[in-house]
Amino acid sequence: MITRRNAIVLAAALAAATLSGAASARSITLKASHQFPGGKGDVRDEMVQLIAREVAAAKVGLTIKVFPGSSLVKAKEQWKAMMTGQIDMTAFPLDYASGFHPQFGATLMPGLVKGHAHAKRINASPFMNKIRSIIDEGGAMVLADAWLAGAFGGKEKCIRKPEDAAGLKVRSAGATFARMWAGAGASIVSIPSNEVYNALQQGVAQGTDTSSGSFVSFRLYEQLKCLTAPGDNALWFMYEPVLISKRAWAKLDDAQKKAMLAAGKKAEAYFSAESQKLDDKMVAAYKKAGVQVVTLSDAEAGAWRAVAQKTSYKVFGEKVPGGKELIDMALSVK
Repeated sequence: MITRRNAIVLAAALAAATLSGAASARSITLKASHQFPGGKGDVRDEMVQLIAREVAAAKVGLTIKVFPGSSLVKAKEQWKAMMTGQIDMTAFPLDYASGFHPQFGATLMPGLVKGHAHAKRINASPFMNKIRSIIDEGGAMVLADAWLAGAFGGKEKCIRKPEDAAGLKVRSAGATFARMWAGAGASIVSIPSNEVYNALQQGVAQGTDTSSGSFVSFRLYEQLKCLTAPGDNALWFMYEPVLISKRAWAKLDDAQKKAMLAAGKKAEAYFSAESQKLDDKMVAAYKKAGVQVVTLSDAEAGAWRAVAQKTSYKVFGEKVPGGKELIDMALSVK
């Protein structure tokens, strides 16, 4: 016999089960992958970890599992893995996906971004709106923007003038920089940043360009004699956003999307505050390790830009659909 009390208890149990079932139906775990060292202070890893912590704290049934250090997907396969559903999110150099969308090469173009303040203006420009629209059309969306400055490193000598690169085996982060290096007489070593240390150690490379963060995170100071830091004449800037696939985004309910966007804004603000510090930390780490640190003079930077205009800019403008327009849009940002 079901008493009134039993009926109330039963109804409450059914309601709890229904709520539990609804909550579990909304519970989602996303896989986030990147190539950078985890738990060692790399700001790109921290951006992803921060997003994971924020969405967990929001208690909206969303968990982000982070796989750092190429532990799940190799560095240059992140975009493809995101498109096929192997991973849901990534933080990576967008230029690594230029094989799928060649326009992305504009986000690692020698001399296009001249400093951190300029990077912020570039980020708010029609140039980046166009890049983001290509990301969107390609099947992803930006959760957090990030522009990193970078440097040159020489295993045997300083690299200041284009002539210094002649005859060197140089690892380049992407095709656009590779064309400039080749234009200066270097031979190109094409490997991701997490393989540079071994390449320098084994003599496969004698020089490299990469981000300030990677110069420290991958301890390249143990292999280099001289660092050409960004200073007031930065040539190397790279766009390394946090992305989520539109396929994964479509799985989220409104509360989860709201939490994800809020977390992305916090991650972007965190990175913006840290970006200049990355350069300072790099210089300090290299001086501490006894590595010579130099910067480019106006004339030296101008000489590199002249090589880039004849090589990187020229080929990009001729070969990439809309390439010249993209370069002109970026150059118009003062």
